[in-house]
Amino acid sequence: MQNIRAAVASEFEQVNQLIVEQLHSDVGMVENIGHYIVDAGGKRLRPLLVLLSAAALGPCQQDHIKFAAVIEFIHTATLLHDDVVDISSLRRGRPTANAEFGNAPSVLVGDFLYTRAFQLMVELADMDILRQMADTTNTIAEGEVLQLVRAGDANTTEAQYLEVITRKTAILFAAGCYGAAVLSGCDDDRRQAMHDFGLNLGIAFQMIDDVLDYEGDPATMGKNVGDDLTEGKPTLPLIYTLEHGTAEEQTLVRKAISEKTAEDIDQVLAAVQRCGALDYTRSEAKRYHDMALANLEELQDNAARTALAAVTALSIDRDH
Repeated sequence: MQNIRAAVASEFEQVNQLIVEQLHSDVGMVENIGHYIVDAGGKRLRPLLVLLSAAALGPCQQDHIKFAAVIEFIHTATLLHDDVVDISSLRRGRPTANAEFGNAPSVLVGDFLYTRAFQLMVELADMDILRQMADTTNTIAEGEVLQLVRAGDANTTEAQYLEVITRKTAILFAAGCYGAAVLSGCDDDRRQAMHDFGLNLGIAFQMIDDVLDYEGDPATMGKNVGDDLTEGKPTLPLIYTLEHGTAEEQTLVRKAISEKTAEDIDQVLAAVQRCGALDYTRSEAKRYHDMALANLEELQDNAARTALAAVTALSIDRDH
């Protein structure tokens, strides 16, 4: 990631500084929780995509830096809300904000970050950006509800799973890349291509996240293996196992999803590995990876485009 960031190193640092500045509040708890989750680090992948997209399309301007902060604030707000909904206790290797401060403060500070993002968008004074991000945050909220509805549903299909991850995760990737193109003054075709790049990349990224939940190292990932199982999330590895596993394996996975339990995690891990569910999910992620790369084909050849391709490769070849 350090080599990838090098293409926009100065701009990336400006985004980090802006995030810290925009966390200021007269209410102490807002700053405390905001800094707690922001300081936890993470890849900062979504704002990085905004900056790299901008640099691949032309000069990276101050509006791009501001918009990158918007994307990170919205993402961080969703993390705060997600952890409350999922009753998560560990993220990025340390206690979640809700575990540290409580559910109510986490939800309310998440609301603060959402509204701060829209305050920054107003400063951009671009109706296309505002419209896109209003639609995007609405879609993310629907995705969260849809995921909640699907939790514990062992009859979830692959198409329904794809709808959830598109709405909940990939749509923010798409919005970041699309917004960068809008602020760069690109035509509709280029805006759409960047949107589609982000969408395909986001889908590939989430699919690998779902693989890592069954074969990742907790110390590396900063979260517990099997968390999705505890939450009853019917992710693609489980859906594939329900379709292609033995009758015994299907019964095992169906029980784990419907009862939202990881008590049989070792057997579930063995099942998803034996029937090829992880390999299948990786192959699907690779298919979306390839589509994302195709969306970049008409971009000018520069360091930022090379970095975007590197991010795309990293989305499916990583351990956290």
